[in-house]
Amino acid sequence: MELRTFSQNPSAGELSTYLKRNYPSADYHVVYEAGFCGFSHQREFSNAGINCIVVNPADVPTTGKEKQRKSDTVDCRKLSQSLSKGDLTGIFIPCIEQQDDRDIIRTYNQTVKDQTRYKNRIRGWLHFQGITFGESEGRYWSNNFTNWLKNLSLSPSARTALDLKLQGYLQARSMVLAATRQVRILSRQARYKERITLIRTIPGVGEITALLFVTEVGDVNRFKSFDALCDYVGLVPNTHSTGDKEKVSGLTRRANHQLREKLIEASWTAVRTDPALTMPYNNYCKRMKKNNAIIRIAKKMLNRIRYVMKNECPYVIAVVK
Repeated sequence: MELRTFSQNPSAGELSTYLKRNYPSADYHVVYEAGFCGFSHQREFSNAGINCIVVNPADVPTTGKEKQRKSDTVDCRKLSQSLSKGDLTGIFIPCIEQQDDRDIIRTYNQTVKDQTRYKNRIRGWLHFQGITFGESEGRYWSNNFTNWLKNLSLSPSARTALDLKLQGYLQARSMVLAATRQVRILSRQARYKERITLIRTIPGVGEITALLFVTEVGDVNRFKSFDALCDYVGLVPNTHSTGDKEKVSGLTRRANHQLREKLIEASWTAVRTDPALTMPYNNYCKRMKKNNAIIRIAKKMLNRIRYVMKNECPYVIAVVK
């Protein structure tokens, strides 16, 4: 039954105090949706002896009426009812060390994206101004290329606009270098060094990709099967089946997008260096597009990474006869 609906500050300590003051000696069960507060509240509840789970908002059962009349009151009642019925499954809660290590590699990826955005802005501005440049120079962004940008003969306003964009790019590049150093320092820590060394025996997997898998996945044994790991990474199709009709529309949106992107990037390298992947890739390309074929190779790569992490043994490159 429902005792009371009320609002309070998003504080685990306040709610714990309220429950213990008003309902002493009770067995408490708390649930909240994954969001801006991360897992800090869950840890506070656990330390206070209160059972708490964090759920994916997309996994909460809902009705069309609740979608049309969404409010905090409707959402909290929906969560409490589903929790009491046992319809909710909590997501994986990493330890604080793993969570903080994740932030380093995620920050690195963010800085790389910021750098790419500034590059694209400058390229687009140059094209808009009708200024041509060498394809190789615009690709590698050497010091000579940045000096060429600084010495372009432009009007005062155009010079100011380009200098501002160039200053943003140089700051982003320095951030990428700083983040890269921290990533390499983290990868050499004793808690990761051995696993990263094993994963890097797989062709196509570099240091950053290996560290990303170790920090994001953690203990690979928490996945009951390979299909569960594929579902977590996002290497499963988005399907809609009704009656005799079945519609498949690419990869699912539910994914660990950083893992999936890095895995696909690694797969493009692996098909050029690992004969055991080159042959199936060529066979796939005979009946489908290359972008679809590489997804299947990515699943094979993921299976190799899972095997190496689970059995703690290096990968041996197969010889194709």
